[in-house]
Amino acid sequence: MKKKAILLGATGLIGSHILALLKEDDAFESIKVITRRPMDNFHPKIQIEVIDFNNHEQFSAAMAEGDLIFCAIGTTQKKVKGDKKAYRKIDFDIPVYAAKYGLQNGIQNFLLVSSVGANAKKGNFYLKLKGEVEETLIAQHLKSLSIFRPSLLLGKRKEKRTAENLGQFFAKLLKVISPNNFKPIEAKNVAKAMVEAAKLNKEGTHFYHYQEMKEIVEQHAHN
Repeated sequence: MKKKAILLGATGLIGSHILALLKEDDAFESIKVITRRPMDNFHPKIQIEVIDFNNHEQFSAAMAEGDLIFCAIGTTQKKVKGDKKAYRKIDFDIPVYAAKYGLQNGIQNFLLVSSVGANAKKGNFYLKLKGEVEETLIAQHLKSLSIFRPSLLLGKRKEKRTAENLGQFFAKLLKVISPNNFKPIEAKNVAKAMVEAAKLNKEGTHFYHYQEMKEIVEQHAHN
């Protein structure tokens, strides 16, 4: 049976790859993109729904009529001008409420982009926040929760991030000697792993690090 996907974060590095893959994948009959800004839509499978994420009535209504949710939403310190409350509203509130409202609408399959090293007990703001998101989602007892923990992402971003571009350059050089979980990974491969995991719909909570993502991509490379 074909699936109806809901996607948050479609304009980001991983989210844009997820959207491109879903468009071409016959296993998915429709993609509802939840966004706060209008975006171009030239594909019959895609429905764009522009909402105010702070309006919980709108948010709840948007998380209906789907079989699974891809959440690839995230911000940067630069975008929120160092405001940690604003950062938390995006990186914590949106995934947590997306899962909650999805569950209320009967959606039991949730796939999240997190980060390697995510840990609610960490001192680092970013890793602590990602860990808190994971713990809160696990506590919601979804039937199928897939958490993807990439390290440095390789790929072309729309906005310039000089430090990250330098990081990408050195990461390619260091890839051979990095511990497995910390190896840099192409954003498109994270997206591929998420789409394939969504089709498996495995029960329980599953974590995907570099090795697991690499394996699932290789297994389905010729499909």
